[in-house]
This record gives sequence, C-alpha cells and structure tokens, in this order.
Amino acid sequence: MTRIMVLNGPNLNLLGLREPHLYGTDTLDDVQRLCTSVAGELGVEIEFHQSNHEGEIVDLIQRARTEADGIVLNPAGFTSTSIAILDALLAAERPVVEVHVTNIHRREEFRHHSYVSKAATAVIMGAGIQGYEFALRHLAALTGS
Repeated sequence: MTRIMVLNGPNLNLLGLREPHLYGTDTLDDVQRLCTSVAGELGVEIEFHQSNHEGEIVDLIQRARTEADGIVLNPAGFTSTSIAILDALLAAERPVVEVHVTNIHRREEFRHHSYVSKAATAVIMGAGIQGYEFALRHLAALTGS
C-alpha cells in the first residue's frame, strides 16, 4: 500500500484560530480528517504530523526516505528560511508536494521565496485546506495508487 507522510510546520496547530481572515476557520483537525477521508478513498495510508520545531520536521523527512512513498509538506514559516528542510527533502528522494493554505505570492514579499519549492514535485497554494486533497491525489497518481 502506498504510504504518504503529511507534514505541517510551525503555527499550523493554530489553524482556525490564528488570522482567520487569511487562513479561514478550518482547523488542523479538519485538515487531518480531510486527509484521512481522501486517503481512504484513494486506498493510500497516511501518517499525519505537525511540529513547531525545524529539527523534528527534518527527522520526519529523513524517516520518510524509508517509510513513505511521498511527502505532503506545508512548511509554513520554514518555507522561506530552512535550508535544512530543503536538504532533508533532497536526501529523501521522494516526490514532495508543497502546500500552502494561502497564496504566498499575494502576501508579504519575504514570504514569496520558498526553499522547499526547489525540492517539490508540485506546489499548491491558495486553495485553502483543499490543497491537501489536491496534493494527496497528485501523489497517489504519481505512485500508481
């Protein structure tokens, strides 16, 4: 069975509470329910994580190298800052779909650059939490599920 690791970066634990005018009112629990539902429909297994700690995300990506067939990653605040996450993604040698709830190009200029995009197979942004569904469907298609 295809296994996909869904990883969420800093402050996404506050989704639905933090700046709802930007991110909406859906919570991270809503994202997890959506991902679980879509995974069931697609016949894939997901492992869902959120961390505010860069090193923990790197550890999970390194685990994905041997334990997952693909990665969905919303790097959040690490998008434009983390070379360590980029290096881990490149070393993982797995397809990666980068997801952002908002369109980062319509936000502050410092958010426009993504290190993660250099390792991503695809980037989905601005579709709200539905972007996670798109990412899972894309990875399932890539991995033959």
